[in-house]
Amino acid sequence: MTLTSPGPTLGVVGGGQLGRMLGEAAAPLGVEVVVTDPTPDPPAAPTVRDALLGEWDDESTFRTLAERADVLTFEIELTDPDTLERVSEATDTPVHPHPDTLRLIQDKYVQKEALADAGVPVPDYRAVDSADELAAACDELGYPAMLKAREGGYDGRGNIPVESPDDVESAFEAIEGPAMVEGFVDFERELAIMGCLGDDAIDTFPVTETIHREEILRESVSPPGASAAVREQAREVARDVLDVMSGRGVYGIELFETTDGEILLNEIAPRPHNSGHWTIEGCHTSQFEQHVRAVMGMPLGTTERRAPTVSANILGDVDERQPAALSGENGVLETPRAHLHWYGKREVYRLRKMGHVTLVGESGSVDTDALLEEVRALRDGLTFQG
Repeated sequence: MTLTSPGPTLGVVGGGQLGRMLGEAAAPLGVEVVVTDPTPDPPAAPTVRDALLGEWDDESTFRTLAERADVLTFEIELTDPDTLERVSEATDTPVHPHPDTLRLIQDKYVQKEALADAGVPVPDYRAVDSADELAAACDELGYPAMLKAREGGYDGRGNIPVESPDDVESAFEAIEGPAMVEGFVDFERELAIMGCLGDDAIDTFPVTETIHREEILRESVSPPGASAAVREQAREVARDVLDVMSGRGVYGIELFETTDGEILLNEIAPRPHNSGHWTIEGCHTSQFEQHVRAVMGMPLGTTERRAPTVSANILGDVDERQPAALSGENGVLETPRAHLHWYGKREVYRLRKMGHVTLVGESGSVDTDALLEEVRALRDGLTFQG
């Protein structure tokens, strides 16, 4: 690709924090970004050329975006793949990852079926369309189990633990739509890998340990506590996952390391992912720069880690929705090798992801426990209360 001024343009469906960070990563590459989002003046607006207003299936807005862009991508799975495909064909603007990948990912049961058929190791699972089917599946899989909405769930929303037969009715009613249930995975830790599909290259970022509470990612640690053999197995599973995907880009691949030292796939996101935010400072190429490189057909960057790195999400700590005003940030800004990322969301509510803090260790150090303790203290010094 020949760089010019103005440069090539990437159209992004979605103008949230991922679109914001894609804009930040694209600028040094000479790539301009235009986003579309249902929210006026979305979080991405300060870092991109323009932000168009439109819903996730707004064909008119998608067409305007495509006419201004050399390539289309998306930062949220709510995007309608049929609309994307029609607009792509009408305007001759390629979409990466391919809309077929988006269709595959949007339904968690379809996703599991395709990956299991490809030989990717996954937890035991069943589709369930009624409370009776859920009860029968749990009798077979055992309690506890995890009930998941097949479509639309994220950040723990749409995931409901089923601890006993007494929970079956209320859990199924709470899903409010097509569902699937997975057998409980007795895991040692949760891992994640950002996979990369380029024009003619496949690569993976270093394996990362992810720490969740209430089904929401709280911290990421790289390198993880897993053994070298487990990390290599995780990379092999990630590459098998990438073989099933269609279209260039970065893919967030979430995994379980079982207590037996085996790797099972949890879920996939066909875009940059929260578990890869640490790469902004922790790697020579961030996941966001890599995604821009990949979808634009540029050579992929190195995925090498600079140093041990941890990150902690800044979540809403208020009970009522209110204007977002963060305090305590000087504690992060005064700390060497600590980095504050603010997502620019105008309102805060309980457990909403509002930003993250990254802390990079010294080169050659392997004490991630101390780094994790420090980044948690920095994060916990931040608040939206008063």
